Amino acid sequence: MPRKQDLPLHEVRRFLEPGPAVLVTSCHDGEQDVMVMGWHTVMEFSPSLIGCVISSANHSHALIRASGECVINLPTSAQLEAVLGVGSTSGRELDKFAAFGLTPEPSAAVAAPSIRECHAQFECRLHDDSLVARYDFFIWEVVAARAAARPRHPETLHYKGDGAFMVSGKVIRRRRAGLK
Repeated sequence: MPRKQDLPLHEVRRFLEPGPAVLVTSCHDGEQDVMVMGWHTVMEFSPSLIGCVISSANHSHALIRASGECVINLPTSAQLEAVLGVGSTSGRELDKFAAFGLTPEPSAAVAAPSIRECHAQFECRLHDDSLVARYDFFIWEVVAARAAARPRHPETLHYKGDGAFMVSGKVIRRRRAGLK
């Protein structure tokens, strides 16, 4: 067994944030934006609820707060440069869609655009905002979803902090009664 050493508490997230980095699109009053989000959590299966923190310091926060909608777009490792660009700039000064080669396309159920190049899109409406004022924590209901048929298990990006990403690994199947 490897010897353990103390870990600075601010680094805990590097071990517990295994979910894929996503591109969150928003739109309000004719203005649209895209931001990177590295942490989100599935909260319920039906209805499909997703929780996430969107900092009030982020330009997208105001658009999302005003519209009550967003699209969570799933990029693959092929979009790493776009993810890095979006994550290191502000929509206050830049059209990130144009700057990073992302194609906004109409969504089915919300006004926020989807990103054509992404593997999947999850259109969301605000389900619960009771934790937004205190923690910037939004709870979304997915109201429409699309994903490319292939590959079935895309190579997604997982942000580990400090500029490091992991790419999703191999798929291991172990079917058992009761597993969902």
